[in-house]
Amino acid sequence: MWRGWRDVLTRLDFASAAPDAKLLTGHALGLSTLDLATRENDLVDEPATARVAELIRRRMTGESVARIIGFRAFYGLDFILNEATLEPRPDTELLVDLALGHLPAGGRLLDLGTGTGCIPIAILANQSDASAVAVDLSARALEAAHDNAERNGVSGRMAFPHGSWFDPLDEDRFDLITSNPPYITSAVVETLAPEVKDFDPRLALDGGPDGLAPYRVIATQAADWLKPGGWVLVEIGYDQGAAVSALFLEAGFEDVNVHRDLNQLDRVVAAHHI
Repeated sequence: MWRGWRDVLTRLDFASAAPDAKLLTGHALGLSTLDLATRENDLVDEPATARVAELIRRRMTGESVARIIGFRAFYGLDFILNEATLEPRPDTELLVDLALGHLPAGGRLLDLGTGTGCIPIAILANQSDASAVAVDLSARALEAAHDNAERNGVSGRMAFPHGSWFDPLDEDRFDLITSNPPYITSAVVETLAPEVKDFDPRLALDGGPDGLAPYRVIATQAADWLKPGGWVLVEIGYDQGAAVSALFLEAGFEDVNVHRDLNQLDRVVAAHHI
C-alpha cells in the first residue's frame, strides 16, 4: 500500500515521498518498517485504508510527518508535539552539545521559551546530577514539555513556570541559561514554506521586525539570573552571529563567540558572565 501513496506524493513533487509514505502508512496501521517489508502483500481492511488515506491527505496539505504522527526524535530521545510547539530539529543538537560542556557537576539550568522541552530534557538525560527550570509563554507548550520530561525520566529534576522570559522566576540563580528563541523577522514569516508558516506556532517563529527582539531581552536581563562565571547559550539564525554577539558584548558579557553547525553556518552564540 505504501508504494502506491509514495507514487502519489512523488507526482506532487514531495522530495521525501518514499519515507513519508512508509512512515505514515506504518503509523496508521501500527506496523514497524520491518513489518511493512515482510507483510507487504497482506490485505488491508477498509477502515485501515481510510486511516492511511487521511494521514496522506494531511501530508498533501503541507503538514509535516512529525506533526501528523505526533512526535519527533531529538538527541536520541522522542518528544511529543502539540500545536503550540516547534518540532525539535537536528541543528539544535549543537546547543545541547555545548551546554553539556558548560554545565558544571550538579549544575542548575534555565531554558527560556522551552517549547517541547527538548533542550533541557536532553541535557538532564545526559547529566544525571543537573536540574532545570523550563519557562514558556504558552501553557500548552509547557504541557508538552512536562509530558516529555516524564516520558524521558527527568521530570523530578525540572520545574515549568508559565510566563514571559524571566518574569515568572523567583530568586534562584543559574549556572547556565539556554534558549532557542523566535528569530525570524516578522516580514519573512509569511514567506516561509507552508509546512512552517501554516503549521508551526507563530509565537515560536516571529522574532520581531529585525528578528532580534528576544535576544535583547535575554542579553539585558540574563546577568541578573546567572551565578558568577555562568554562561548563556542561544541558538541564532545563520545571518545573526554578529548582531547577537554585539548585544551580549554591549550588555557586559565576555568571551562572546559564535559556534557553527555541521553545515558551517552560524548556529549558537555563547556569552560568559564574569
